[in-house]
Amino acid sequence: MTQEQAARTLVVGAGQAAISLVTALRELGDTGPVVLVGDEPEPPYERPPLSKGYLRGEHDRPSLVFHDAGWFADLGVELVTGDAVVAVERDRAGGSATTTSGRCIEFDRLALTTGATNRLLPATGAAEAADTPLPPDGWLPGLHSVRTLADADRLAPELRAAREVVVVGGGFIGLEIAAGARALGADVTVVEVADRLLDRAVSPALSDAVREAHERRGTRLLLHTGAVRVVVDDGRAAGVELTNGQTIAADVVVVGIGVVPRTELAAQLGLLVDPRGVVVDAYALTSDGATVAAGDCAVGPNPFGRGVPGLTRLESVAHATDQARSAAATLAGHPAAYDRVPWFWSDQGDLHLQMAGLPQGADRQVVRGDVAAERFSLLSYRDGLLVAVESVNVPSDYLTVKRALEKGMTIDADAAADVTVPLKRLLTPTADPRSR
Repeated sequence: MTQEQAARTLVVGAGQAAISLVTALRELGDTGPVVLVGDEPEPPYERPPLSKGYLRGEHDRPSLVFHDAGWFADLGVELVTGDAVVAVERDRAGGSATTTSGRCIEFDRLALTTGATNRLLPATGAAEAADTPLPPDGWLPGLHSVRTLADADRLAPELRAAREVVVVGGGFIGLEIAAGARALGADVTVVEVADRLLDRAVSPALSDAVREAHERRGTRLLLHTGAVRVVVDDGRAAGVELTNGQTIAADVVVVGIGVVPRTELAAQLGLLVDPRGVVVDAYALTSDGATVAAGDCAVGPNPFGRGVPGLTRLESVAHATDQARSAAATLAGHPAAYDRVPWFWSDQGDLHLQMAGLPQGADRQVVRGDVAAERFSLLSYRDGLLVAVESVNVPSDYLTVKRALEKGMTIDADAAADVTVPLKRLLTPTADPRSR
């Protein structure tokens, strides 16, 4: 098939999933024209460093960029930045999309990698009370959330100068920022509405260990406490009002209370949409049987054979990368199910958390190492089968278990706690049908 005859692909969204998708398309031999549209002015870049090293000045802007202009040109990908697809229509044969600039892009194949936006903490009432209008993006000086490079650029100088920082949300992003602020010398308070940190993502034992580690470093943690609104004084955020009626003063308020998947275009197309995202199958195919979706905007079957079945929402670079590769294979006519072992990581100061598998639903957990010394691993089991590892500053344990899960192997739970025996010596195959 010639370039002129090849199918035209429109990829909406320019994050990790988009880059993985177009890379995989070319690796699969697809030669059709590709247009990749992102609403940020920057070329596609890595997001994980934004809440970690980038805030501390350890990464510059160029180091975050995935690829230069030459890479896109070599792959035959037209990169459109600073524009957004606002309307799209299609049928089984193709369709067209319209951007904010008025450009019309015709396509044969459509991929939605639209990502998500951060949830906002209400601040309008406070701003109006202070007779201070909110800026168009909904944020005030001193009030921050980190999702984009522009967000991080705005936060970094204020964080370095702050004396009192309140972080609303005890998830990965919130704790990474809290650790960075504490290392910079600020007094830090983390407000979390749940009764434990990282409650949706990790086991209760790891939540407890992370809480204790942050407290040892001087961070104040308020669990089972919600934030009602941002307090505004003289045109900038000055603190947070809590559900218990108290107010915490702050120079800087950072909100990290989760994300909202960007599903507007999917809804416009009449696709099946869940509150957690655009619903896809194991091949990243949406309900219309033609459009694919991947990354933070999508929700689909659990890709992990040993995990709890049903629709699963995962937010990680690994998930976006692997699901997007399945989306590319579907578009290229070589469908391959997304069935990878989930893995994650989080650097919170000198705490290096690495996780593989999914601990949810486990009925036994083995502690390996010294929790108080912040060098340990938690191995989770369900019905006698190893389903996850959560490691803190023990990368060898993490890597061994991740590879074991990928190869359909397990580790005897009774033997796993003995740190004098390397885990790799304990690997045994399993014939369990949930294994891969």
